[in-house]
Amino acid sequence: MPDPTLDALRRYAVARTLFKPTTLARAIQRLGFLQADPIRSPARAQDLTLRLRVTGYRAGDLERRYPRLAVEEDCLVNYGFLPREHLALMHPREPRKAWDAATRRRADEVLAFVRERGPVHPREVDQHFAHGRVRNYWGGSSNASTQLLDGLHYRGLLRVQRRDGGVRVYAATAHAPTDDSREGRARRAAALVDLVVRKYAPLPAASLTYLARLLGYGAPHLASEIRDALAQARARLPSCRIDGTTWYWSEGEDPAARRHAIDDTLRLLAPFDPVVWDRRRFELFWGWTYKFEAYTPAAKRSFGYYALPMLWQGQVPGWANISLRGGRVEAEVGYVGGAPRGRAFRAALDDELQRMTEFLA
Repeated sequence: MPDPTLDALRRYAVARTLFKPTTLARAIQRLGFLQADPIRSPARAQDLTLRLRVTGYRAGDLERRYPRLAVEEDCLVNYGFLPREHLALMHPREPRKAWDAATRRRADEVLAFVRERGPVHPREVDQHFAHGRVRNYWGGSSNASTQLLDGLHYRGLLRVQRRDGGVRVYAATAHAPTDDSREGRARRAAALVDLVVRKYAPLPAASLTYLARLLGYGAPHLASEIRDALAQARARLPSCRIDGTTWYWSEGEDPAARRHAIDDTLRLLAPFDPVVWDRRRFELFWGWTYKFEAYTPAAKRSFGYYALPMLWQGQVPGWANISLRGGRVEAEVGYVGGAPRGRAFRAALDDELQRMTEFLA
């Protein structure tokens, strides 16, 4: 089989993840992992990602239907949603940093409270224990009770049962013991590496290394095994070299296959959509640097608060910031080298804004 061209890799990257819309459960199963983000502009990233892959999807459907799905909120390379079956690859999870004795005691008290009470809102825990406030990861302050709940969740002692108004409601849980032999740990590490390759392929070599490092978030206790699995993956995964960059993809897939066709539908993608998540790959494919600027001071932004990359005919000619006002979608659109000419582009953009309106209704 001849090596694919960069254009073939680009078409393959788009077609393999923008699959024909299906059910919510099947879409999450096929994605393998769905990154979450709390910002709603005009909807949360997980909803923006799913609207392109789930038939008739509306903003908030995942939160509404989550309790009935075999899906869990948890960590992989970052925080998001994944099929429940993948939890066994990471749990029981062993954090890099152990709690001190005082924090461990408070966490045990919270866990006992949840086990006795049943599903709890963080407000109930805070009212019962009055833990006060602590400095959080971002340098601000947050409820100590919330941090304890998050820590218990990360350690696999709690799960998110549902969300009430976007706030996580926790329930006690337990994970079955896993094979902790050297062979068992190696198998789990290899499966995790394969999972992220399936999710984000095709991958430049540097991006594959970066993703393997990010797996330390979901499975910190398998760090050495993941390094070994990465080395083995480089040896066994199909690959090619184009203009000095080595690319990897999943076994059994052919990036040059004719079925990886590009359609004429214009799509506005979430900043964390798998098509554009890898900024290194984005620049190699489309020749410009896209940045997520929600946390950038307004005066220093080039693209806007929550710019959605615009995918059309296999290219990304620009982006749009979307808002909903009075039931109408408003779009502030920017382009890299000017707007594509012709009625076809304008019609495709109008169609996408209409779909966005229906999604947000």
